[in-house]
Amino acid sequence: MLQPINILVTLDENYMPQLSVMLTSLYINNPGEKFNIYLIHRGISKNRLSGTEKTMEKFGYGFFPILVDEKYFQDIPTGKLYPQEMYYRLCAQKLLPEDLDKIIYLDPDLLIINPLRPLWDMDMGGNIFAAAAHTGKTDISNSVNKLRLGTATKYYNSGVLLINLPMARREVNPEEIFRFAKTHSRELILPDQDILNVLYGNKILEINDFIWNYDARNYSSYLLRSGGTADADWVMRNTAILHFCGKSKPWKDVYRHRFGLLYKHYMQIALRLFTN
Repeated sequence: MLQPINILVTLDENYMPQLSVMLTSLYINNPGEKFNIYLIHRGISKNRLSGTEKTMEKFGYGFFPILVDEKYFQDIPTGKLYPQEMYYRLCAQKLLPEDLDKIIYLDPDLLIINPLRPLWDMDMGGNIFAAAAHTGKTDISNSVNKLRLGTATKYYNSGVLLINLPMARREVNPEEIFRFAKTHSRELILPDQDILNVLYGNKILEINDFIWNYDARNYSSYLLRSGGTADADWVMRNTAILHFCGKSKPWKDVYRHRFGLLYKHYMQIALRLFTN
């Protein structure tokens, strides 16, 4: 019997509709799989949580909300675009049950369009995290971020993380994260992601962004990098995680990138599944 796959999400009430879309896509494209969904939050209403729990029961999934004392994170830099919740993924090892040994963190602004089991079964080779680097047409974004942050590794995206929890409990210190965030608050552009790369970049296993963290803004870049192979049909057959990075989102009225109609398709299904 296959071990259930543990999924971590960290968000506020405003992102619950997007979570329902992501979980709908997970359910549809992982038939026969069992998932345990851990939601770390600081005050989502009981009514919202109850509705999600009922749908997870229909899916056959476990659902475990974890309420955080927000005072624990009150002194770290946050903003409208970068709320407190973004730090929870880096401190998950302290907030999750101690009997968990592995979990996949997922941003809510993505779709799961193929099975996650190969990511879950991946050998992490003694690393704390597995993550993808988004490079675009060239390695220019990696070069800029190396210069900006003074790092020697690629710049990894924190929106999809496979986390080795026993190693994280030993080596990831929340106090070090908070201290770094306060000391370098003016230099941090994407705070949680910058911190992940600076403090733990040499403990990250690189995974293929074409498969595990496809940046939906960069369809043309992926097509170019693949020599024309990674067209939309290839993505639908092979990519597991479509990530709608950046400010332009497919649930908004104006969306200029690829796969917006696909997202709206799952939105419509989610509306039925999460309201009935």
